[in-house]
Amino acid sequence: MKSIRLSRRIGTFQLDRMMIGALMALAAVSGALAWLAQHPHHDPWAPFNLNHPDGWATAVKRARMHADPQLCREVLERSDVAFATLSEQGDGDCQRDDLAVLPDLPLSPADPSATCRTGAGMYEWMEKTVQPAAVETFGKKVARVEHFGTYSCRRINNRPDGRWSQHATANAIDIAAFVLEDGRRISIVQDWQAMPENDDARFLTIARDGACNYFSTVLSPDYNAAHRDHFHLDQSSAYRGACR
Repeated sequence: MKSIRLSRRIGTFQLDRMMIGALMALAAVSGALAWLAQHPHHDPWAPFNLNHPDGWATAVKRARMHADPQLCREVLERSDVAFATLSEQGDGDCQRDDLAVLPDLPLSPADPSATCRTGAGMYEWMEKTVQPAAVETFGKKVARVEHFGTYSCRRINNRPDGRWSQHATANAIDIAAFVLEDGRRISIVQDWQAMPENDDARFLTIARDGACNYFSTVLSPDYNAAHRDHFHLDQSSAYRGACR
């Protein structure tokens, strides 16, 4: 009889341990879900918002947005980013769909048409890198970003053959200079330094490095002489990882 009672006690103890373990696991899951709800930038299932800080899940969410024009527009709406969609333009390899204009971006010339994902990249770059760097470095925000354009129906380096440029489908933008609220102008061609020694050069380096978080390809004067006067930023889906 004693052995039977001992067996029952052992069985009850094992059942209690299983129940405690299950409750602890449930509590851990509940706690994790509650934490993710408070930190949606770490939650791969939470809707992407461009105004959230970057988190563990941001790269995955950004990739989904880049691959889906409709999702990109939904992300802009959710992020309270003003935009206007444009009709399809161009023909052949220069046919452009998924075009949008983000009127609140301080670009000069104003309102260039670009793919939604390029516009989204510009918004994140300005809000998360360029403006914070300008305020920290100069105590002023950027009032205007000068650029060389988004669309140009041409091949890379204007060659007669070879791969088409990302500009052929307005999937890129070339940045030339930044003008601060007080009128101070920082240009790539005049102020870039491979080894930054002053505030202007340091700001440009921060801006270039930060762009690599939001664009597939970032090319600066460090890349080659053809980019001595601008940053080339594009959202190519064929190649990722160039940041020079």
